[in-house]
Amino acid sequence: MPKQNSRKRVTINDIAQMTGTSKTTVSFYINGKTDHMSEETRLVIQEAIRKTGYEPSPLARGMNSKQSNLLGVVIGDITNTFSNQIVKGITSVADEHGYRVLVSSSNFRKTDELAYIDRLIAVGVDGFIVQPTAQFKKIMTYIENAGRQTVFIDSKFYGYESNWVKTDNYEASHRAISACIEKGYERFLLVTAEPGLLSSRIERFSGFVDALEPTELGFTQLELHDDKVPVEQLQEFLRSNIDGVTPTLVFAPNCWALPDIYVAMREFYPLMPDRVGLLGFDNTDWASVASPSVSVVVQPAQQEGAQACKILLDLIAHAGKIDPHQVLSCRTQWGTSTL
Repeated sequence: MPKQNSRKRVTINDIAQMTGTSKTTVSFYINGKTDHMSEETRLVIQEAIRKTGYEPSPLARGMNSKQSNLLGVVIGDITNTFSNQIVKGITSVADEHGYRVLVSSSNFRKTDELAYIDRLIAVGVDGFIVQPTAQFKKIMTYIENAGRQTVFIDSKFYGYESNWVKTDNYEASHRAISACIEKGYERFLLVTAEPGLLSSRIERFSGFVDALEPTELGFTQLELHDDKVPVEQLQEFLRSNIDGVTPTLVFAPNCWALPDIYVAMREFYPLMPDRVGLLGFDNTDWASVASPSVSVVVQPAQQEGAQACKILLDLIAHAGKIDPHQVLSCRTQWGTSTL
């Protein structure tokens, strides 16, 4: 049976006892308040910290300084590559500035969002970076009442003044759909979630519609409710609108829905890309290796995360040096699911 690691975490009490000083003196040293401390005392404490590898508890320091150096991050689905890259971007900036990140996954459920927000406020995070659901506007009241700053990532709310980093969803969708029109698709199917007030959903829908408008091709839509993909209903929708002759493109603008939509389209794989096409968003971890590979609009997720963290730290410091509203550019990664 493996022996358990019983190594005890070094505390501020241990450092005080080792150096023959008080907890207050050690605390002053840790927080840089050494103006009235002798050189000998500073060196003794410094050496004790070096030998023991002591690290102050961020939460304990926060209770003393009213700042925890902790950031709360609430992501829609932490299991996909897009979210992982967002978190990677956030932590790269947070680490440089001495912050630690607490990450939660809401699974796009309002109740989970609220529960995590409550817990993170209780822990004492200094601010939030949130990939919101369509219902998140109501939850903002809890954050505002707690006096915390928030930066939305991947979307913003129309009709609500907020801080955000997002991508050029309208332009990216318009470019990709225009390219598919040029490739020869004549019928268009849209499988999308309820837009709510989320800018990403509204803008992708608008880019899709505006790209089709000059052609007078039109489209048929299946709306997903409660951020779920009803597979049987989707398959019936596809069978009713794909005749196997007319080149038909399915546009799936919600990254969380694309995997289920792709699987539901299995019976149409033999018709790809000439008679049936599929275009989605993100999911780069599997889109390029699937067979057929999937054409996707790719967001610069890591850059989004980094910029969101920079904005949040600027807001926490009340520095006012960084624009709290930023738009980044997407690119299209073409696979064999389209012409």
